[in-house]
Amino acid sequence: MRAQTRQGLRSSTRQQGGRRRRAVSAAAAVAIGVMTLGALAPPAASDSAASAAAAAARPDAVQQALNTLMRDDGMPAALASVQDRDGRIRTYTAGVGDLTTGSKVPRDGQVRIGSNTKAFTAVVVLQLVGEGKIGLDACVDTYLPGLVRGKGIDGRRITVRQLLQHTSGLPEYGIHVDDDEIRNRYFEPRELLDIALRYKADAAPGAKWGYSNTNYVLAGLIVQKVTGRPLAEEMDRRIIKRIGLRHTYFPTPGEMSIREPHPHGYHRNPANTPLRDFTEMDPSVGWAAGQLISTNSDLNRFFTALLAGRLLPAAQLAEMRTTVPAGTSGLRYGLGLTSRPLSCGGVYWGHGGDIAGYETRGGVTDDGRAANVAVTNIPTDEAATQHVKDAVDRALCG
Repeated sequence: MRAQTRQGLRSSTRQQGGRRRRAVSAAAAVAIGVMTLGALAPPAASDSAASAAAAAARPDAVQQALNTLMRDDGMPAALASVQDRDGRIRTYTAGVGDLTTGSKVPRDGQVRIGSNTKAFTAVVVLQLVGEGKIGLDACVDTYLPGLVRGKGIDGRRITVRQLLQHTSGLPEYGIHVDDDEIRNRYFEPRELLDIALRYKADAAPGAKWGYSNTNYVLAGLIVQKVTGRPLAEEMDRRIIKRIGLRHTYFPTPGEMSIREPHPHGYHRNPANTPLRDFTEMDPSVGWAAGQLISTNSDLNRFFTALLAGRLLPAAQLAEMRTTVPAGTSGLRYGLGLTSRPLSCGGVYWGHGGDIAGYETRGGVTDDGRAANVAVTNIPTDEAATQHVKDAVDRALCG
């Protein structure tokens, strides 16, 4: 959930320049090339033992991509989960789970998924739209009267749709909190909003697309106002339990650790400083914009269920998939859902996200392919960012 200038809290669409780190730790270097196959994947059929042996000898494109992230970009660890059109699942790891001990990367380990949380928040909002409890084109003041006011900011002129699509013009709060605050402080959602409202609007509502985590803090507050329940409970009831995401959860207030097996997450800011272990942190700075913890396979399950119509009525899913241009790389943004072109043609749908210590990218195609990739350090230059995207592309186009 990148903000605009700070590395530890950034929007999932912005590339940040910096010095490319080519050296990796000795422990990480030894671990390059480690791969495990998912337990759910059935053995591949082959015409003969010879063809099976030949297939096994061919380099795996996804594993190569993860190894590149280790070798060229200094990522401590990389993980991936890939599902083909027939539902067969492969999981991959590269690197080490803990730079201090050199422990293995847990297969399909839990990670902080940052701005992928926005897709979950948007689904809850759109479910409430389908139930007639929220209007997409109703103004924020309909639900939070008088709350959103500032320099060029007026909640009577901003719609729920504009929040979900980042066209509200609201300023970003994340650039105004530092790493120590991000790591150690508990933020109430209203505090995050108050930080943003100290600053003038970035644009008039509807004038242009501009990524701001503030939009999703407001979306979460609207959910709570309409339902009378905590956002975390609504996500759990409406999404996580509904589709069986067994490794996904919204951390409770003050919960700084990760519950299940996970690789350690590392962070550096500025880009040329040593890595720091950021595994344990208070994720409340992300809240509705970036607080969830999950796994690559659970993210695949979520986006697959979403695109298959298992979470939203057809009308609301169509709204979610209605996109606007977001930057110059072909990325388009819907309502908490992005589309990105594939090198083999077509697009994939997902979101992506980061929070200090972790970055995740991936999504699903309309014909049933799914892939998510996680790394244990936010990329600090354009080359590393592109290599994460390349890993997803190889997984979906292989």
